[in-house]
Amino acid sequence: MNIKCIENYEFIEEKDENVSLYFSTSKNNLNFKINSEEGMRNISNLKSWFNVEKVGYLNQIHSDKIYKFDGNAYDGDSIITNQKNVAVGVFTADCVPILIYDKTSGVVAAVHSGWKGTVLRIVEKTVKVMKNDYGCDEKNISAVIGPHNKVCCYEFGVELVEDFKKIDIYRNEDIYVNGKLDLQKCIIKQLKNAGITNIKPLNICTYCTKEYQLHSYRRDKEKAGRMFSFITIKAS
Repeated sequence: MNIKCIENYEFIEEKDENVSLYFSTSKNNLNFKINSEEGMRNISNLKSWFNVEKVGYLNQIHSDKIYKFDGNAYDGDSIITNQKNVAVGVFTADCVPILIYDKTSGVVAAVHSGWKGTVLRIVEKTVKVMKNDYGCDEKNISAVIGPHNKVCCYEFGVELVEDFKKIDIYRNEDIYVNGKLDLQKCIIKQLKNAGITNIKPLNICTYCTKEYQLHSYRRDKEKAGRMFSFITIKAS
């Protein structure tokens, strides 16, 4: 895990051969809220900052809707592409960003998974689309779980935990500790259930980390900006 500095901003960087993954921080108030002029300007800036041709994203709705990148912004929470020099990403300020890739097939995906998307198993469904529609082999698929409100801080009502316990893959998992929900454990369970073993959690909490400056809606409420986590395949 490295830090890439661009224009006085910081991005947490992961690389694997021709695949690059980035998780923005809030250093110097970097904000990607798409309903603001500032956010759209920063989305556009990514093209020159990271030398990509296009940036793909969705209007996130806490769903299990998955789209293949075609240049449009649909209502959904997972976006997949096999196009080179295209960055696809998701916006977060406590929810979980998951970047998934198959470097052998040249397919990448960005997933936004809050508690509703995690109940709906959007990550597992994304892997299924990669396998069924793009011919990806689960042995070649890797996933990186980015900064989010981790179990140390994610207070969650006990009545809603029942939605998780009704689902077979979560039923016997210890996902609720002292009134807090472990979304990361749920997502790892989904990935393993889909046959993925190469899983890397960054283990960074948006709410309490002291190492990075990050947006957190639960901590900062309406003052919180949005981070953008994205992945791209570089042309060889």
